[in-house]
Amino acid sequence: MAKSKKKRLSLRRPKSSKALNQIPGTVTYVGNKESNETLLDVIDFNAEHYERFRSKNPQDALKFEDESKITWINIDGLNNTEEIEKLGKYFELHPLILEDIANTNQRPKIDEYQDYLFVVAKMLYYNADGTLQIEHISLVIGEDYVLSFQEAGGDVFDGVRERIEHKKGRIRNRKADYLMFALLDAIIDNYFMVVEDISEKIEGFEDQIFLNDQDEDLVREIQELKRAIVRIRRSVFPLREVLGRLEKLNHPIIDENTGNYLRDLVDHIIQISENIDIYREMIWSLMDMYMTTISNKMNEVMKVLTIMASIFIPLTFIAGIYGMNFQYMPELQWEYSYFVLWGVMIIVFFVMLYYFKRKKWL
Repeated sequence: MAKSKKKRLSLRRPKSSKALNQIPGTVTYVGNKESNETLLDVIDFNAEHYERFRSKNPQDALKFEDESKITWINIDGLNNTEEIEKLGKYFELHPLILEDIANTNQRPKIDEYQDYLFVVAKMLYYNADGTLQIEHISLVIGEDYVLSFQEAGGDVFDGVRERIEHKKGRIRNRKADYLMFALLDAIIDNYFMVVEDISEKIEGFEDQIFLNDQDEDLVREIQELKRAIVRIRRSVFPLREVLGRLEKLNHPIIDENTGNYLRDLVDHIIQISENIDIYREMIWSLMDMYMTTISNKMNEVMKVLTIMASIFIPLTFIAGIYGMNFQYMPELQWEYSYFVLWGVMIIVFFVMLYYFKRKKWL
């Protein structure tokens, strides 16, 4: 997956939050990543066999049905709901599952059915221009197959595909439940990368604030990061509950050995959730820190102006006294009055400077 040097956390909002006034089970796409066609990436494998097949016709994927092999069908393009319904009909998926697949605002969850499991998660990754993407992904896990539905092309599963192709790790020797674990593990591993990037951004903002290197865009960037963290938190936190349920699930599809790996995922998602909470508090404090810095700068300016005014008040007083137009003032006729007055004013000036230095006001 391509990455740019500068990563941005700006996120686009979905067009609408829910398809209203629809019959339950109606497959209606809710999102903003529309594609002209549905693309299928099919990987059929076992310990000795590997075959990869790409197609734009969902019917081509249905021939890969062999209980001796595991089939992973990855579907890109959720706006083509007719194709999703065809796959759902073939695999006998519940209409409510098809509805949740097309609704990208569905929070992460797990539904248990007799012959399969349905898992919804959010995939976080950076696209080619470095903008963070939060993508809706749905997994249907059967006895010998895994269906993954994505909004558009591009994902975090290249490492899983490589391990399957080159027979690395355990995937080729395990069942569909382990493939499900591998996909969820890839999603969660990418969470670490996103959270680490947030940490670096926060540290950079802190350095700018402490070094008084603020620019006009700093407040806007902090606000963007704050909004991004809120959306990331909404995407990540429900997955804790999903993995907790999945770990304790007593279902024939989940092998006992796979349960150990699922417990490791639970540990990871808890760590990520805690880090997000920490960074959320830090980003909130950054704005307070920024405003405090600006206030301190203003206080410094006001202190200098106040000291200058305090120094010139007695000098102005002396000048005001001898600027009065009374005829009989004793010092007016003395030939050294002007120089003495200057001397007194200079002495007062330096005495006040010394006093302010002693008080550490300067």
